[in-house]
Order: sequence, then C-alpha cells, then structure tokens
Amino acid sequence: MGKTADLTTVQKMTIDTLKKEGKTQKVIAKEVGCSQSSVSKHINREAKGRKRCGRKECTSKRDKRALERIVKQNRFKNVGEIHKEWTVAGVSASRSTTHRRMQDMGFSCRIPRVKPLLNKRQRQKRLAWAQDKKDWTAAEWSKVMFSDESKFCISFGNQGPRVWRKTGEAQNPRCLKSSVKFPQSVMVWGAMSSTAVGPLCFLRSRVNAAVYQEVLEHFMLPAADQLYGGDDFIFQHDLAPAHSAKSTSTWFKDHGIPLLDWPANSPDLNPIENLWGIVKRKMRDARPNNAEELKATIKATWALITPEECNRLVDSMPRRIAAAIQAKGAATKY
Repeated sequence: MGKTADLTTVQKMTIDTLKKEGKTQKVIAKEVGCSQSSVSKHINREAKGRKRCGRKECTSKRDKRALERIVKQNRFKNVGEIHKEWTVAGVSASRSTTHRRMQDMGFSCRIPRVKPLLNKRQRQKRLAWAQDKKDWTAAEWSKVMFSDESKFCISFGNQGPRVWRKTGEAQNPRCLKSSVKFPQSVMVWGAMSSTAVGPLCFLRSRVNAAVYQEVLEHFMLPAADQLYGGDDFIFQHDLAPAHSAKSTSTWFKDHGIPLLDWPANSPDLNPIENLWGIVKRKMRDARPNNAEELKATIKATWALITPEECNRLVDSMPRRIAAAIQAKGAATKY
C-alpha cells in the first residue's frame, strides 16, 4: 500500500466512481482501503491523461477470461493449482503474474464463511418458525434465556482451506463452507439473556440426557436466578439428542419451565453463537499450554462480556427473523 502501481483495477475503478460522486480523497482512501497518497496520485495521473509506464502485459483479455473461469470453477484452489490449469490452457505466464491478474479481477484469498447445511424440509420449517415469530418485539425476546455448547481448542489457527472471492461475494453459495455437527468432545455450556451471561459449565464427558439434566440442575437454574430473579422466562436450546430426549422434556415440565420451539440446524438464529465468536476472537492472542490454562482463559474472557454486548445480540433477533424470511428459510448472514 502507498504506491499507485499497487492499486488493483477494481480499486482504481472505485476511486474514479467515488471521485465523480464528490467524495474527498480521505474518504475515498478509507473506503478503498489504501493510502491517501495513492488516491491522490491516481487522480492526478488520470487528470493529466498519463498512462502507466512499463512493459506491455503478456496476457490478453481472452487469457483473463479463461483465468476467471478457472477460478470460479473451484474457488478453493490455491494459486499454484490455478496457475497450472491456466498454463495448460495455453497461457504463458509466471505464478506471480497469475496472482496479480487474479487481484486485478478483484479476487482476494479469504477464510470462507461457514453456514449450516440445510435440506428442503429444514428450510421450510425455519421459514414457518420465522413467520410465526416475526411479530415478536425486542422486549419479548429479552425474556428468552439462550443456551448452547461450544468447542474450544488450545489452538485456533487451523481454519481450513481459504476461498477466492471478490468484494460482495462473501454470501455467494460457491464461496461458502457448509458446517455440520462437530464430533463430541469436551465442550463448554453457557447461557445468556439480554442483560448478562450465566455461569459456564465445562463438560467432561459425552453429553447424553442424564448429563444434560445435571447441567440444567446445577448451572441453568442458578443462571435463571442470576439473570431473571423471580421473573418468568423462556428457555431456548437446540434439538441435540440430549436436549430433545423425553426425560429432558419431563424435567422441564416438572420444573415448570417453558421452552422456546426451535428449528433444527439453525445456529445462525441463536445470538449466543455470536457471543461464542466474540469470546474466541478475544482469546486469539492467548496461548494456553494445557486444558486447565484454556479453561481459565475462557472463564476470564467470559467474565469480560458486557451487558451492552448481550443486549445488542438479543436485540438483533427481529432482524434475524426478517433475514430468515427474506432468505425463504435458507441460512442467513448471522
């Protein structure tokens, strides 16, 4: 960044468009993601009608179209694999040239968004559920205690293959990675309301109905007292086998706790999923050496969650519902 030559074709076009709209160079630099001097040099060069000096490009427009087709066929390939296919197609270019042409087209190498894999029946049920809840207000959602389990690892570095995509393509189905239930392991159970978080429970064994009911007894009930006092609340959990077991349903009936009906495979509708993401982002710089240090780090980070963060996430429920309806039950950006 800082050199006009470093600007991609997309960035230059964006600068020209924003300049025509009357935006200042400072605003343009911020929106484009480059230095203000780069913006200034590009604008001055265009004004003077000067063209970039240097050797003529070794690739034609036809070559570039072939490259874009190769990238779009499988966006999870690395530069080396894409370069090899481009060469086989009859283009004589180096690996670095291949990379530059991809950048000129607006492709960037990014970690893919993860969305749940939904079948047609699940999408229909999600849509029906969203339509049923579309008139719920933020005040009504504030009466819901959201809960979930999440897996924490000592290392957060292994995030899988990256994907080539352009600006605005984050939600493109070809740029998404489908998520499925992760294998059972030692996980953390937690709960939240619109005002605060409850105590964490570290699960030491596979979560069956009996284990889950122990969690409810020793962690959910104290969390309810802490978050709601003597006020009524509705409990939310997903449709994991331990949650939907008959004995678990009986436990809730015996304790007089109403349950929020919940569509299957819908983590994007649950605000606590975003809360887990906040905790994990805050822990990125932590380097625990063992499980005990990891637990201590999780506890300390969980304790730093503010009421404002909880309120903002629960207040997003009407928007999540609207997004699910607009997507006709498909997974949403949340």
